Amino acid sequence: MSDPIRSFRHFREVPERLWRWKNFSPAEIACRGTGQIKLHPEALDKLQALRDRLGKPLIVNSGYRSPEHNRAVGGAKRSKHMEGTAFDISMANHDPKTFEQAAREVGFLGFGTYPRSNFMHVDLGPARQWGAQFPPRATPFAPETPPAREVLAESRTLKGTGAAGVATAGAAGVEVAQEVLVETQGAVLPLVPYLDTLRWVFIALALAGIGVGVWARLDDWRKGRR
Repeated sequence: MSDPIRSFRHFREVPERLWRWKNFSPAEIACRGTGQIKLHPEALDKLQALRDRLGKPLIVNSGYRSPEHNRAVGGAKRSKHMEGTAFDISMANHDPKTFEQAAREVGFLGFGTYPRSNFMHVDLGPARQWGAQFPPRATPFAPETPPAREVLAESRTLKGTGAAGVATAGAAGVEVAQEVLVETQGAVLPLVPYLDTLRWVFIALALAGIGVGVWARLDDWRKGRR
């Protein structure tokens, strides 16, 4: 006897004892619009089997959809998503042909291809297929390229904060020297007023350096370098 299909008003209400699909969470399968979830064990078993066969993560763009959310996103009137038997899976880390073959082998019957949005729909059937084919790829899937980073010695952030550090240390050093010279008095006493001015110069340089560091960090974030 197959496991019963269960529905919950929110994915947080799913008892831990009922969730046996190790590579997925209720939040991934739940309706994106309402948080509701329908546990269809057969469909979820096939999804887990597909994950095991491919040996890499499946990014679920859409799992269960409540009727109201399905209407809101323009889904088909009889969408299998409302039954909890359909999944839209991103092809960002999969070769579409390999993915489709593996999905058929584990028992999925319905297939929809969406190359412009870079995902594939799979469901329990009936057997059918629609959508345009994915264009040939130079590589099986999009490579994971880390964001460009500046050479450490050339980083504007480090330059700015480094200048601030040097200037701060300089200001502190001048202050110490001032105290020493005040104590010695005598012949070096006329130099004390100039050291006070020099200390403020270093403080100004420290503030400028910090400003450059903050600006560079914000600029890096805006350009995607950090």
